[in-house]
Amino acid sequence: MSNIGVPVKQPPRSCDDVNCPFHGKLAVRGRILDGVVVSDHMRGTIVVRRDYHHYVPKYLRYERRHRRISAHNPPCIEAQVNDNVRIMECRPLSKSVAFVVIEKVEET
Repeated sequence: MSNIGVPVKQPPRSCDDVNCPFHGKLAVRGRILDGVVVSDHMRGTIVVRRDYHHYVPKYLRYERRHRRISAHNPPCIEAQVNDNVRIMECRPLSKSVAFVVIEKVEET
């Protein structure tokens, strides 16, 4: 296991995925985001939904918005639908995937 430079818990099991930041050669950098997994139908990829509020000056109120981000799901983490996950930016792995799951976040 390698240190990825971020204080996260190591995954409980090992994998042989080249695009795993812990057991492969994928370097992580940049933004760290939290969200909820809404889809895991793709092989090795999940879709993470991030909810946030956006201020509308005209009405002096906030509106709810969301973004759906595709992220690589290493076999050692194995995130599933409704899991809270932390994802981190990496190099582009495909046309739409530029994030990788670094840990599952427990509910508090």
